[in-house]
Amino acid sequence: MLYKNFATQEDLDAEYDLGQTIGDIAAYADFYARESEKLRAEMEHRLDVPFGPTLAEHVDIYPAPPEAGGATPILFYIHGGYWRARTSKEFGYVARGPARKGVATVVLNYALCPEVTIDEIVRQTRAALSWTYKNAGSFGGDAECIHVAGHSAGGHLAAMLLETDWEGVYGLPRDVVRSACAISGLFDLAPFPYTFLQPKLQLSWDQVLRNSPILRVPDNAPPLLLVYGEEETAEFRRQSEEFLAAWRSNGLDADLLTLPDDNHYDVIEGFLDPESLLCSTILRRIVPS
Repeated sequence: MLYKNFATQEDLDAEYDLGQTIGDIAAYADFYARESEKLRAEMEHRLDVPFGPTLAEHVDIYPAPPEAGGATPILFYIHGGYWRARTSKEFGYVARGPARKGVATVVLNYALCPEVTIDEIVRQTRAALSWTYKNAGSFGGDAECIHVAGHSAGGHLAAMLLETDWEGVYGLPRDVVRSACAISGLFDLAPFPYTFLQPKLQLSWDQVLRNSPILRVPDNAPPLLLVYGEEETAEFRRQSEEFLAAWRSNGLDADLLTLPDDNHYDVIEGFLDPESLLCSTILRRIVPS
């Protein structure tokens, strides 16, 4: 067996190669891009704000509407793409639902594999969160009210933020992240060296061990919401369910939300509507009623 009960790469790819299970995934990418362009035509935004020295290291900021008043909560959003595709520009649309409830959104852009390793992507994600804390006031955000969400590979990166030594490494408060949501996340990297992704990811086993959140559950962490669509493959569902069990076994606060009829891409469309099951559940943790 290559991994658990999977004997061949074909078996694993059938679970993780979404082009096989969903079909025309380009249509979803086009939808995300259109909705993001539409949002930027309607809403204040600041694109390509650097947090590091390379061009890839930037964030796109979508401040809360002026009527929100005062320093507003911040949603720090991390896009997916199996660490080797997509940019922040396709995901500006996730700011729409939060903005309607007075929440600013910061969408992370990061360098991609194989130009960099997953180690470096994790470092960039942490650096961007640190930048957001230190610069929240520049866009009307509240540095003491930062919440994190990520989808797919972004769910993995969100989980890695939760096991970061913010005090010792960054000089930030230990509770800099107030809550987190990992949507269709990838918490166990051990399958991926055996899949179609390996030529791009170039994962070594020490990288797998360092960057698998399920192996690095912290002793203290903010509340965590795990989400997946009921139309996801068995492996995507397993990733969240086993991470939920590991989180709870360490005495940490975690909930699971499953979205009926949603696949791996439909699952994040709820950010467009603050009243959707996805967005409203996240927002209740950010802006308690």
